[in-house]
Amino acid sequence: MTEAVLEWLRARGAEAIPHAGGSLYEHLGRVADRLSAHGAPEAERLAALTHAAYGTDGFPVVLLDVVERAALRDLIGAEAEELVYRYGGCDRGRTWRALPSTGLIWSRFTGNSAAPTPADLRAFADLSIVNELDVYERSPEIAAKAGDYFRSVFPAWEPITSPAVMADARRVLGI
Repeated sequence: MTEAVLEWLRARGAEAIPHAGGSLYEHLGRVADRLSAHGAPEAERLAALTHAAYGTDGFPVVLLDVVERAALRDLIGAEAEELVYRYGGCDRGRTWRALPSTGLIWSRFTGNSAAPTPADLRAFADLSIVNELDVYERSPEIAAKAGDYFRSVFPAWEPITSPAVMADARRVLGI
């Protein structure tokens, strides 16, 4: 299945889209590899490979319009696609700081909030942190601009994220 996903990303032009540390394609692969190293299940690794398919609050490039969710669901499975949709749709300004206390993820697509299950919340938090760690390590500009914010937000996520991802965040961010 992974090869089919990689081919899909290449067909969507991800190799030619600039991103911190090279291309979007490279970034997506690094995020998936990092989650895999932390023991993430297959659905989360597939979501990591496609986490920017619908664009994100911090990266507006869209590989697939959200009205075409069924196509991605057919490719990576319903569980993985739901994580991609939740991640891509997250309104970070309304969600991130309050996340540990509310458990709510606000959608920039719908304007509504949802309270995922504890396992789904952990998957969301893990993907969010690992994504930002990859960008932080590869872009001195982003590290300088967002490092203090990450150091102020991510430690509060400890109760909702996996121990391996939090240890990685502490190591990379020096917290």
